Amino acid sequence: MDSRTGSSPQQIANLLDKMQSNDKDFRFMATNDLMNELQKDSIKLDDDSEKRVVKMLLKLLEDKNGEVQNLSVRCLGPLVTKVKEQQVDTIVSTLCNNMVSDKEQLRDISSIGLKTVITELPGTLDAVGLSTKVSKRITERLVITLTQYKDISVLLEALDIVNELLQRYGSTLISFHRKIYDALVASLASQRLAVRKRSIVALSSLSVCVAPDIFDELMTLLKGKLESHQTTESGLHRTYIQCLASVTRQSGTSLRIRSYLPAFVPLLMAFADATPDDELREQCFQCFEAVVRRNARDVTAHIPAITAVCLRFIQYDPNYNYDEGMDVGMEGSDEESGSGSEYSDEDDISWKVRRAAVKCLGCVIMTSRFVTPLYAEVSPRLISRFKEREENVKLDIFSTYVGLLTRTSSAPVCPEAVSAAASQVPAIVGSVYKQMRVRSFRTRSGCFHLLSQLVATLPGCLDPHLTNVIPGLRHSLVDASTSSAIKLDALAFLRNLLVCRPLDDANNQIFYPHIEVILESVLVSVSDAFYKISSESLLAIQHLAKIIRPLEAQVVPPVEFNYSRYVVPLFEASMTSLAAKDIDQEVKERAITTTSQIIYNMGDGLPRSSLDSALRILAERLGNEITRLTAVRALTLVATSPLLIDLSVALTDAFPLLASFLRKNQRALKLQTLACLSTLFRAADRHVISDSMALLVTTELPDIINENDLHVSQLSLNLCSLICSTHPQAIQPNLERVITSVVLLLTSALLQGAVLQAVLEFLSTLVISPLSTVSPAFNFSHLLPTLCKPIYQDFSKQPAGATVYSSNFPGNKAAPLHKHAYNSIAQCVATLLALKPSESVPFLDQFVSDAGSGSVSDSARMFALLVVGELGCRLDISAHPNLNAAIQEAFLSSSEDVKAAASFALGRVSVGNFEKCVPALLREIESQTKRKYLFIHSMKEVIDCETNKLSSESTQFASHIDRMWTILAANSSSPEEGTRTVVAECMGKLSLLEPLALVPRLRELRGSSSPLVRATSALAIRYAVVDSPRPEVDHALSPVMSDLLLGLSDEDINVRVSLGTLNSTLHNKPGLVRDLLPHALPALYKETRVKKELIREVEMGPFKHTVDDGLDVRKAAFECMYTLLESCLDRLNIKEFIDRMVDGLRDHYDIKMLSYLMVSRLALLVPQCLLQRMHDISEPLKATLASKVNANSVKQEFDKQDELKRAVMRAVVAVGRIPDAESTVAMVDLLGYIRNSADLRNMLDSVSKDTHVAIIGTAQLPVYFETMDTS
Repeated sequence: MDSRTGSSPQQIANLLDKMQSNDKDFRFMATNDLMNELQKDSIKLDDDSEKRVVKMLLKLLEDKNGEVQNLSVRCLGPLVTKVKEQQVDTIVSTLCNNMVSDKEQLRDISSIGLKTVITELPGTLDAVGLSTKVSKRITERLVITLTQYKDISVLLEALDIVNELLQRYGSTLISFHRKIYDALVASLASQRLAVRKRSIVALSSLSVCVAPDIFDELMTLLKGKLESHQTTESGLHRTYIQCLASVTRQSGTSLRIRSYLPAFVPLLMAFADATPDDELREQCFQCFEAVVRRNARDVTAHIPAITAVCLRFIQYDPNYNYDEGMDVGMEGSDEESGSGSEYSDEDDISWKVRRAAVKCLGCVIMTSRFVTPLYAEVSPRLISRFKEREENVKLDIFSTYVGLLTRTSSAPVCPEAVSAAASQVPAIVGSVYKQMRVRSFRTRSGCFHLLSQLVATLPGCLDPHLTNVIPGLRHSLVDASTSSAIKLDALAFLRNLLVCRPLDDANNQIFYPHIEVILESVLVSVSDAFYKISSESLLAIQHLAKIIRPLEAQVVPPVEFNYSRYVVPLFEASMTSLAAKDIDQEVKERAITTTSQIIYNMGDGLPRSSLDSALRILAERLGNEITRLTAVRALTLVATSPLLIDLSVALTDAFPLLASFLRKNQRALKLQTLACLSTLFRAADRHVISDSMALLVTTELPDIINENDLHVSQLSLNLCSLICSTHPQAIQPNLERVITSVVLLLTSALLQGAVLQAVLEFLSTLVISPLSTVSPAFNFSHLLPTLCKPIYQDFSKQPAGATVYSSNFPGNKAAPLHKHAYNSIAQCVATLLALKPSESVPFLDQFVSDAGSGSVSDSARMFALLVVGELGCRLDISAHPNLNAAIQEAFLSSSEDVKAAASFALGRVSVGNFEKCVPALLREIESQTKRKYLFIHSMKEVIDCETNKLSSESTQFASHIDRMWTILAANSSSPEEGTRTVVAECMGKLSLLEPLALVPRLRELRGSSSPLVRATSALAIRYAVVDSPRPEVDHALSPVMSDLLLGLSDEDINVRVSLGTLNSTLHNKPGLVRDLLPHALPALYKETRVKKELIREVEMGPFKHTVDDGLDVRKAAFECMYTLLESCLDRLNIKEFIDRMVDGLRDHYDIKMLSYLMVSRLALLVPQCLLQRMHDISEPLKATLASKVNANSVKQEFDKQDELKRAVMRAVVAVGRIPDAESTVAMVDLLGYIRNSADLRNMLDSVSKDTHVAIIGTAQLPVYFETMDTS
């Protein structure tokens, strides 16, 4: 049938006729065509067609051909979404009737059909929806089936379907919960184990949504059955314990089960101790594992007892006598002792008990709050069981110990735990090293994983034990019978062994006695046919090269160690792979990297012909699109070698390629190429770089200097500066284009920091380079007007010989530039003027004239003042006769921008002549009232320059600190918020200069009766807490922090806004407040609540607008909470934290966004705690996804709503990566809600792709994590 046209009733009728054919092939093809039609969204069926299709498909369920039956069942899924409710009811009734048929095949196919229908029903949960009605009809019939039919196969299918219904629509089946419960409890006593198991699964699904009274009844029943001595059958005991474990896994995070768990633990403990049934004992440990995993905090009191019983039963092996003297490597021998000739190992299931105990112990380790005690009681017992004879159990023991090591290395790292782990290393090696040579590949793999994690947790811990470890490593690498997987594990361990070294130990001499053996093993693996082994071997050679010939000054190999005899073998091994062309891409890239590392460390020991051959191949690899990025990195590495390797032989071919890479859209390639070229030009005296080669590069540079990628622009400008110094003739032809790009970049509002510094460095280099004399077009007097050109329109019309500015020039009108551009250009102009002081006088005169003139535009005046200020902090220009008058005149301007620029200029000029200008500035502040704010701004510029070490008059500055502080204290209660903010910044930065003297004064202000003074002092602390090591400042600030945290309870809202100071402290110096948090958190959490008394209505014409005066404080509190997760997680009560976060999920837009980020962070840091609260978290997330914006809203509202939903999706992705997320009903419901909406599903797919995740259909997801500096 043509898929491009809709399905007509006639076409459907033709298919139905063919489906009645006697030929099974006709029936099959017709049914298949019908299924294809039903899957189309465009299909429309009339009432008659619906009835006929339904009748025919139900008839085909009894078809004699199995393939036709299967197709008819598959058609039912899309059919239920295309027909009316009456026909769906017919389908369901027929399938339910067929389920109890005498024909086994019909029962089976009908069961599959019912599951298909349930799966395909729409996910709406409204009371009148189709899904609800259909699910209730199915449930009603299935309850009757469970209670009236005794056929085992019927019961099994019915239980499966009931479980499916409960998982998808359990909350809508409340009226059936009692009947379902009674039927399932009765099935728990069935004589058939399969019935009991499926009843357990269904009961656990029911426990999630059932009413509290029924849930309590279930818990009471289980508790009574386990306490009762009448239940003598161990099989029933196992059933009830399995049921408890399953309910715990499903509802373990629910509050209502927590009160029961402590009562069940002693019962389980008694069974584990007393029962002779190993299967029952295994179930006890599995139940322990579920309880600990889901509710560790609720059974904290029982954890020691659970740990003790686990430790006892990991040694439970009654049918085997471990001979301490036997070789554990012979685990596979037939000489194991037993209890008698009549007993077979096949009857021994004690290993299941040991495995369950080990897994439970692993769960205890992963949920334990304190790791150090585990090394005293758990670690030795685990190590003693490394000799376990059952391989599956042994691997679980290895995995459990790896978990212990992982917990030890997880942040925050506990020094006591690390020390305790180090004390166990000899015992670990003593138990493991023999097993590294056993026949079992799985055991050897477990050993390598364990040792890899050991050296990752304790770098250098195996140094004293290399004699024991290296032989086992060699055995796995050179043994011909060893599998590829074991070789990869061995090489991964070797890599960790070589790389994971103590930070304070750069000396790798411990490996020198073993280099021969290691090298022999690795070189054998380089030529392995499996590309991954070859790649890992090359990586090992790369690390070996660093160890054999270290180039660090503090590392001196012993005299008897001659590295030169290893150079050629290493080089030849890497060159073989480097020269090969028919190898895997990963091996190609690894060969390039390894060869470059060998040349970097050992290039002086290679024959020149070999070295040149390798360099030529590296240059050749630049021409391959697959390997070019790796080759650029390799050349960069070789060029930075302290051995001063001459790369001239490769540069002739390399430079054209490197220059062409600057045109590519691949950002990583462009960045690495710029780094490589910079490295080469810095060593231009060593390499032969001709002007023609350099010209290739300078031709490409102007096009990549722009605001689209500031980092690329920075590196390009740095490279331009280098070429100006080394190859000035090569940059000259393109210099005009470069300058044009620089001027355009200066107009960007994004230019700042390192990029702006690169611009200044380039212009400085250009002015002092020979180019300024060789080419007049690039000298000082012509470069300056070019830089200033964006400030004025039509500047090019200025007559020749005119000064850089002319107030009477008709084109003197400001161009529309961002304010930041004026600052950037002013810094460039001032830098050039400072480099040529003798030539800068006429330009300075013109700038001063413009600054004081009212006839020029405000923008031109502001720019002139900014230039004066920037130049004033570089040169002493205070003696200029008109300068002071010009600044004072600017203070009278009606433009706030001009007045701010005048304030900036006055402060910066004062820095140039501290002795004369600063006292005058302070006098102005003390005497002025109207312009005090502007003069305080000027003082802030003076303090900034001193803090940034731009001023050299430190002694003179210190003599004025007291006077400055007095002025600032007097203005700390100013009614103007802007003035108080500047005062606080000045106080904070002054405190950095004299912490011992000024921080106590800051603390005195915290006790002021004026709320404005208290707010100013709190804000000043924020500027004093900087992200840099200042021990003297930290010591002085520590006593102040308690006062700051007390301010969180301040009743004045202006003081509570100072939560930003706490947030900044948590971000930059968390150690100052960590110990004070227990007293501060209640006040912080209090500020996260919505306060109705601060909400008011404002009338705006005919409209009323709600204003929340507490929003800023609340937002600041949530920002603090977010930062707490980064720095003080161990000081938090996670339950209280999540309580406040859940409220934030229902708050204002900004607070919601912060709360979604917290969900993502908690999913990474405390995943199990988050899962326990998903039933609280999922509802506000779902509410946000369901919310809609009014159709007549502005575009910004639609954008905000879309960003909220995308933020929810990012949180869902983060939670989805948690291993147990798929077993959390709230998460499953949330994902189901998303899947049932095409828009939400597409949005989730988009977010998933952005984070390289595919979430639909799986809960195992890589985390998308978003970081934010809220300080």
